[in-house]
Amino acid sequence: MTAFIQALGDSAVVARRNLIRIKRVPDLLVFATLQPIMFVLLFSYVFGGSIDIPGMAYEEFLMAGIFAQTVIFGSTTTGSGLAEDMQKGVIDRFRSLPMARSAVLAGRTASDLVSNAISVVVMSLTGLLVGWRIHSSPLEALAGFALLLLFAYAMSWVMALVGLMVRTPEVFNNASFMAIFPLTFIANTFVQEGNLPGPLKVFAQWNPVSAVTQAARVLFGNTNPLFPPPDAWPLQHPVLATLGWVVLILAVFVPLATRQYRRAVSR
Repeated sequence: MTAFIQALGDSAVVARRNLIRIKRVPDLLVFATLQPIMFVLLFSYVFGGSIDIPGMAYEEFLMAGIFAQTVIFGSTTTGSGLAEDMQKGVIDRFRSLPMARSAVLAGRTASDLVSNAISVVVMSLTGLLVGWRIHSSPLEALAGFALLLLFAYAMSWVMALVGLMVRTPEVFNNASFMAIFPLTFIANTFVQEGNLPGPLKVFAQWNPVSAVTQAARVLFGNTNPLFPPPDAWPLQHPVLATLGWVVLILAVFVPLATRQYRRAVSR
């Protein structure tokens, strides 16, 4: 029990260190919040008139997809930060301190969760300005935001593993974007998955990004009862499917990232 409490304290110190870095280098937060604003305005005003969603405004269909995309992009901060710390020797300095080995990864993912939460707040305000509205209860809306951040936290552990496996932040950025773009665009984020051709439709239906996007739409009340029911189970039960994906991702990637961290610091 004492070791667990110490690990929590060490994780809090590492998280505080990363958050202080944002305060000292505010450009990190500025550009992290400008990106979702740009996507909201771009898709809303440029593509909104070209994409028809029967029975509802495109802005209300769009926002859940933008939320999902933004928190996934936000999770890449974990990997790039770890890759940068590895490159600069910061991880070796942490290793020389009397601290829990788990604190570096736990603190990193926790601080990036805070950054993601700030981005979600900014994006919500931008969405309200372009016409997005929440039609559910406050409790359901909070559950929607919590589910998005929970999914982002799980994705941070995926990015942590990748960040510890590559040699530089530049390599990490290239590798992560190659995986993120298909995940976020071959989904129901910006268009209805039923409009995609055969193989892409199946991929989109079982894509975890589609599940969390659909779950957010349901919890925000941004769905249309006139839509035909989804064909795939994850979209029929999106909240349960998202929670299942979160548990699976954490169960797989927390041990893998922890093992990779031990290997990295023992070189």
